[in-house]
Amino acid sequence: MSAPSAQHDADVIVVGAGPGGSAAAYHAALHGLNVLLLEKSSFPRDKVCGDGLTPRAVKSIVGMGIDTTQGATGIEGSGIEGKWIRNKGLRVIGGGVRLELDWPELASFPDYGLVRPRSDFDELLARRAQQVGAKLVEQCNVTGALHDESGRVVGVRAKVGPGKELEEFRAPVVIAADGMSGRLGLGEGIARDEKRPMGVAVRRYYKSPRHDDDYLESWLELWEELPDGERRLLPGYGWIFGVGDGTSNVGLGILDSSASFQNLNYRDLLTRWLDGLPGEWGYVEENATGPTRGGGLPMGFNKHPHYKDGLLLVGDAAGAINPFNGEGIAYAMETGQLAAEAVAQSQARRTDAARERALAGYNAALADHLGSYYRLGGIFVKLIGNPHVMRAATKYGLPRQTLMKFVLKMMANLTDARDGDAMDRILVGLQKVTPAVRS
Repeated sequence: MSAPSAQHDADVIVVGAGPGGSAAAYHAALHGLNVLLLEKSSFPRDKVCGDGLTPRAVKSIVGMGIDTTQGATGIEGSGIEGKWIRNKGLRVIGGGVRLELDWPELASFPDYGLVRPRSDFDELLARRAQQVGAKLVEQCNVTGALHDESGRVVGVRAKVGPGKELEEFRAPVVIAADGMSGRLGLGEGIARDEKRPMGVAVRRYYKSPRHDDDYLESWLELWEELPDGERRLLPGYGWIFGVGDGTSNVGLGILDSSASFQNLNYRDLLTRWLDGLPGEWGYVEENATGPTRGGGLPMGFNKHPHYKDGLLLVGDAAGAINPFNGEGIAYAMETGQLAAEAVAQSQARRTDAARERALAGYNAALADHLGSYYRLGGIFVKLIGNPHVMRAATKYGLPRQTLMKFVLKMMANLTDARDGDAMDRILVGLQKVTPAVRS
């Protein structure tokens, strides 16, 4: 690894040790950079999430050299006790249909998904980044960016340790992986694009006999049981993911294209849906292992540009959640890797202008990687926000298994770009003719 200069504490500072930040730190360290990874909490710590990992996320986890064998901890001897739970695919429920769709067999992605609570998953990734040379500083709450005379970001200030002492950390470039709030980006004038999709999700853990389910379960319709025996359709979509430790992660989400988005009590909505599910599943108050927690889902690159004046945005801070399915971890890790590559390339340039061109190339890299797909996702969000469209899609689409296999590939972004089957060729073709969203 390179040594930092007298003026810098590191070659790159990464703010936030979630999946995006840890992936960025890992890949930057592999490129030989001196990396500071700053995390505001202490591990272990939890995050609001569904805990489900599609094959796309698994690919990035494997790419960090982590063991994803069923039941493995991930890093031998790490002291992290959690284990992986594998799943075969997605079970879709709606319109009176219950359909199990296995993950596709592809060259580009594994044919299995995983479930692992964020309470130890994030620490696993951060410890892996440490193993390859990144320096992790916990209890380091970044409060803002440092700037040079030109206004360029050249580091951060943070409250560190139990005493919350104010310290400054300097580096030629900063990667912001500070989650949905995206304070660093906001501080540089990078605000949410209101024209791009946004969602909200809540989840809760329950002790349940369904904890070892080998399919991720997605509910396209949420029904409330009424006192008179009738049922009422609720807004949003739901999930039930077995965690394998005696509990299920159960939650729901809703998109801002829904007319109900602004006027809902999401925790109450979750309870009303769960009250109508079979009692033997155990999703009742006395089986809850903690409170209902929720958060926003910034989607479709709804924050941009992703590089500006020495600051790169990754993951939720970049609005990188998939609009089709609400998946964030895979895209946080992918954007983290691309950010690390941009920083490494910039470090190898010989002039300030050349370094700046390399960093600015991150915007183009994200647009090339996901821009067209996210444009399609924005269209999808607007369509399913119409309840008539959603009901028709559920009624006529779900019973057609071949069509649903195609939809699974599209929504989970799982295709072989080369030598794929007919479905892959259609999906790749769609992206080629779709203009990319601006990064």
